[in-house]
Amino acid sequence: MSDKPTVLFVCVHNAGRSQIAAGFLHALAGDRVEVLSAGSEPKDQVNPVAVEAMAEEGIDIAGRQPKVLTVEAVKESDVVITMGCGDACPIFPGKRYEDWELDDPAGQGIDAVRRIRDDIRGRIETLLTELVPARG
Repeated sequence: MSDKPTVLFVCVHNAGRSQIAAGFLHALAGDRVEVLSAGSEPKDQVNPVAVEAMAEEGIDIAGRQPKVLTVEAVKESDVVITMGCGDACPIFPGKRYEDWELDDPAGQGIDAVRRIRDDIRGRIETLLTELVPARG
């Protein structure tokens, strides 16, 4: 494991919430954090409304590909953040787990997805201050 923390975002389809979260953490943390995302039942593409909502923030997630959740991804992560995937996520001792209760953007319009996006951004900003304390 490297000296920088690895964060894994998991939702069912890896097409909305986890992709938005990964996009924000990557954009805000740069190379200070390794960012992974996966789904227990991944879709074939990222939700186009999520792509649109993130583009409004200047973050391009259009090229991302939903991935299936693997035991290896969980093992290599320091922090595992689940978003409605329930018991599909394997649990390993010594890891930090958080479950973020967020609405699923699937099938929702841009206004609803913006609210979800903004909620996720606030959580990512808090997470980042915990993972990478500001240098004094």
